[in-house]
Amino acid sequence: MGGFLSELGKKLAERWLTLLVLPGALYLAVAVTAHVLGHGHPFDLPRLTHQITTWANQPAARTAGGQVVLLAAILAGAATVGLAAQALGSLAERLCLAADWPAWPLPLRQLAAKQTARRHARWTDAARTWHHHRERDAQARAHGQPTNPARRHAAERTMTRIGPEEPGRPTWSGDRLNAVAIRLERDHHLDLATLWPHLWLILTEETRTQIATARQNLTRAATLTAWALLYLPLAAWWWPAVLITITLALTGWSRTRTATDTYAMLLEATTRLHTHDLADRLGLNPTSPISPATGDALTHHLTPTPPPPPPTSSPPTG
Repeated sequence: MGGFLSELGKKLAERWLTLLVLPGALYLAVAVTAHVLGHGHPFDLPRLTHQITTWANQPAARTAGGQVVLLAAILAGAATVGLAAQALGSLAERLCLAADWPAWPLPLRQLAAKQTARRHARWTDAARTWHHHRERDAQARAHGQPTNPARRHAAERTMTRIGPEEPGRPTWSGDRLNAVAIRLERDHHLDLATLWPHLWLILTEETRTQIATARQNLTRAATLTAWALLYLPLAAWWWPAVLITITLALTGWSRTRTATDTYAMLLEATTRLHTHDLADRLGLNPTSPISPATGDALTHHLTPTPPPPPPTSSPPTG
């Protein structure tokens, strides 16, 4: 038991150091650089070195007690900044996935509604073009005529760049994740939100680890975007911070899309592969592959019954 707790403590300390302290310490170093150099001397390394040397030669910094206090302050400051980045990352992830955008505050809700409408209009035009090429190629093949799939594939890429399914959220990442639920409902009449907690319990440890890792990668990508927001205020004192902000923002945007796509693919593939096992464990005698009738039965079986209506109060007497 002691060995387990010791190993757990090491892992927690490693995660604390990696996710909070090191990125936070880097941020504090950039903040100090911004304060010392400013706009007038953005790359003056001798100036920065001289100032750091001056601080290091202060009497308080040369004593053991002063060094301990300084180290503790740096660690506390780095951890605080790291926690702020984690909190902003959760907000950035919520905005990126936009699962609950109709419940956002009014200004954000209006912007999200307009963006969703714009994406929906663009996707509709692209989908019509794609279906037109599909139907024309199908008719040509039926008559034994040659086809050129390049235009059909180009139209499909244009459509999927906007959204894999009909847009219902203001962001691509939100629609990519929502597309999993749409496809499972359309193909098998499965409600992913109802099905997933039960399906998770019968998955192998290896499968759950892969899905959890993909989910963590999505969270880390959103946190990287949050770091971009934290670096942006430093540009008021040191203009190179703008370059750091842009780099982090673009990297976070790219990684978020990639992580969302990977996570969505794992969710859909896992559900399609293991739903039959879940239905079999529940004694529903599933067909293979899962038919819409089996999907309806499974969803109905797993959906909890609603609460009964409250008793009718008797009319007041007297």
